[in-house]
Amino acid sequence: MVEKPYEWADGAKLEEHSKRKHKILREYVFDYLSVRCRLPQQERFRLAIVDGFAGGGRYQCGTPGSPLIFIEELQRAVEAVNTHRSVQGLGAIEVECLLIFNDASRDAIELLKTHVAPMQAAIAQTCPKLHLRVEYLNEFFEAAYPKIKILLEQGRYRSVIFNLDQCGDSHVERDTLLDIMHSYPAAEIFYTFMISSLLAFLQKNQPEQLRTRLAHLGLTSASIDALNGLMSKNDWLGTAEKIVFDAFRLCAPYVSPFSINNPGGWRYWLIHFANAYRARQVYNNILHDNASLQAHFGRSGLNMLSYDPRHDEGMLYLFDDKGRASAKNQLLGDIPRLVTESGDAMSVIDFYESIYNITPAHAEDVHAAIIESPDLEVITPAGGERRKANTIGVNDVIKVKTQRSFFPMFLDAAAKKKGSEE
Repeated sequence: MVEKPYEWADGAKLEEHSKRKHKILREYVFDYLSVRCRLPQQERFRLAIVDGFAGGGRYQCGTPGSPLIFIEELQRAVEAVNTHRSVQGLGAIEVECLLIFNDASRDAIELLKTHVAPMQAAIAQTCPKLHLRVEYLNEFFEAAYPKIKILLEQGRYRSVIFNLDQCGDSHVERDTLLDIMHSYPAAEIFYTFMISSLLAFLQKNQPEQLRTRLAHLGLTSASIDALNGLMSKNDWLGTAEKIVFDAFRLCAPYVSPFSINNPGGWRYWLIHFANAYRARQVYNNILHDNASLQAHFGRSGLNMLSYDPRHDEGMLYLFDDKGRASAKNQLLGDIPRLVTESGDAMSVIDFYESIYNITPAHAEDVHAAIIESPDLEVITPAGGERRKANTIGVNDVIKVKTQRSFFPMFLDAAAKKKGSEE
């Protein structure tokens, strides 16, 4: 299925799935900058944002597109960060951002320039701590990517956000996603696609694997068209999530395989790729602040994809209060089990790195489950014990209590073996 590209010159229509993506993107950029500019010693922060399918800047209704959203949120975040620093008695931080806007349509790029120029000029006057440099490219993304890499390398940017919001079928190779994540230490990607394009690719390149994955739905890889009637059903969402995760899990250490929760069914996917657990942690929290914009079907604690859809073990998780209650209940059992599998103690940073590719949970729920667990305690670097969830730090250690309500698996197995021998 190939979706008709936007006609920006005539006024592009803002679709519901795009509106949902933009809300997540807007809030993530603000939180991203707030997190990256927290060090009291910081005086400057540098980043680059690449919008590979930038469009014309504004939709027919006047709503800003992603390039303008980036500019608006950069300004809002810089002002908020520096206001907070001023209250704390700290000096202001300077933020330098390279914006690379690419689109295959010349009309779109020319229109975008007319929207960006006045915003850039206004920021230079009203927000002097934000320094923007804007570069425009007019090519298909794969053709533009080598030029984008040169611009990033010339500026020695380490923190880079790619927004790859393509229209219809895939215009981004998975090898390119992999190259982005390997090329920049603090790279992140927002990657949008229609699930039908991924299935068509797998049907052509991995027909046997795809047939196996779809078997429990009563479908073969040759009957993908029949999925149109299933795309709003939970068991389809669970199956598709596994397919998406398997297809992209090697592209980055942290991959969020969540679908856009569109009333017309789970056809559009917004995947977030990150190299650091902190990015995924922030992303999960943003999704909870925007409940129902994305959807997950499966477990809500740890091991979110380890359910069998044939056994009806999953639940629809919309990052809302109901989902959070379910997640916390599962986390109370999942977290002690994970720590025990590592021995009897685990640093918090190792714990974070272990869980943030396998859970949709909010950080607050993760911390609450640790503190409320009767089997765990959190030890500070000084040897004290944490009593409140919001005080847990990355240098703390999660430890299994000596008196616990369960036994490690290998001890339990040894006891059973001894009993059988007697």
